[in-house]
Amino acid sequence: MKKFEEKTLYTETVYNGKVVKLQVDDVELPDGKTAKREIIKHPGAVAVIPITADNKIVFVEQYRKPLEKSIIEIPAGKLEKGEEPEVTAMRELEEETGYTTNHLQFVASFYTSPGFADELMYIYLTDQLELLEEKVAGDEDEFVELRELSLEEAKEYVKTNRIHDAKTNFAVLYLESMERK
Repeated sequence: MKKFEEKTLYTETVYNGKVVKLQVDDVELPDGKTAKREIIKHPGAVAVIPITADNKIVFVEQYRKPLEKSIIEIPAGKLEKGEEPEVTAMRELEEETGYTTNHLQFVASFYTSPGFADELMYIYLTDQLELLEEKVAGDEDEFVELRELSLEEAKEYVKTNRIHDAKTNFAVLYLESMERK
């Protein structure tokens, strides 16, 4: 038995969309009582920390409807069914930034919101960028603008909440920790 395991008694699918599935589970708690759990099922996502030859970090600015504002993020996207994270990383790098690379280094993976979602985020880094000769078409409903920032500038953006999501904050902290070594 897993420590503190909650046994699923019943699952009801409330919504099954293009990006997420919402389900409500009736569970038995370790003490024998029951509870409901609202769960978002997500196929996972990948993000890339792209570093230019002149040591700038390539970010994308885009509007995020749930937040009702634009924020600056590292390039990222959803895993497609059966797709390896490295393939997703390359696709998103090319679509969102116009860069490609021959070298992706795995940095870490983490659950984004384990209290209600199963999304697993994979982070890669590349400092060997090449500009694509022809731009790759991205998602038709995605509008992004590139921002190339130094690490110091990115840290200022974190302080002013222009960078305000977990994966990008992680990227900035990671780069800062690598700089100290």
